[in-house]
Amino acid sequence: MTMPALKAETPAVAPARLTADVVKLSAPKPGFVGARLMPALKSAAARIIPPLVTLTLLLVVWQLLCNRPGATLPPPTKIWSEAYDLIIDPFFVAGPQDIGLGWRVLTSLQRVAIGYGLAGIIGIILGTLIGQSMWAMRGLDPIFQVLRTISPLAWLPISLAAFRDSQPSAIFVIFITSVWPIIINTAVGIRNIPQDYRNVAAVLRLNHLEFFWKIMIPSAAPYIFTGLRIGIGLSWLAIVAAEMLTGGVGIGFFIWDAWNSSRIPDIVVALAYIGLVGFVLDRIVAAIGNLATHGTAAN
Repeated sequence: MTMPALKAETPAVAPARLTADVVKLSAPKPGFVGARLMPALKSAAARIIPPLVTLTLLLVVWQLLCNRPGATLPPPTKIWSEAYDLIIDPFFVAGPQDIGLGWRVLTSLQRVAIGYGLAGIIGIILGTLIGQSMWAMRGLDPIFQVLRTISPLAWLPISLAAFRDSQPSAIFVIFITSVWPIIINTAVGIRNIPQDYRNVAAVLRLNHLEFFWKIMIPSAAPYIFTGLRIGIGLSWLAIVAAEMLTGGVGIGFFIWDAWNSSRIPDIVVALAYIGLVGFVLDRIVAAIGNLATHGTAAN
């Protein structure tokens, strides 16, 4: 019996695989519009749109509440129609006392610049001296805390009695109102200088002037600029209050004169000017503080 011949099985040969190199295409570089312009527009919109929406809602509510019969305050539409010249042209000149609110604001800012400048210089110097002495801090801090609570109008009779003139009296009121937060914050900043910084200054044998400029001022700068921001707001509040009683062409006297003449729309426009100028002053001091402290000062 013959056995069938076995066929030799040949292994199956896998077909050759074709490989190809993958070429990676570099992503197109974003242009100026996509890289800078659009993010800047989005950031600006996030800052501007919410306040505009809130302001619009407030104006609508104000219009509805004050447009009904018996309302004692004028609605925004009436303010726009009656104080149109003050809003559109803030720098008109029609006479010695008949000038735009822009000129009145500049007159008030000149007084603020002098009073606030003196408060800043003297406040930083006194705060530095007090911050260096624990006994001075304990002895003078309670007095400063009492004096800083006195209203600007309460200082005005004293200043008028001392200077016998409205211009230096207003400047003194600005100074005495805004100097206290500068002194207190500077002193606290000096007291909070880390001991390691003082040890390094001792090792380097820095003299008092070098220690002041290289160690004390940079370390206490966030506190100092916090006091300066509070002080600029108080300065602007003080000048408006002082000018109401001392007269002149400032924004404060304009409000008092408008009240005596029953021009309520003019008063509302002046209040808007005061608020905007105060906001700009605060932003300027904050920007300088942010630049000087490399972002460590509070915004």
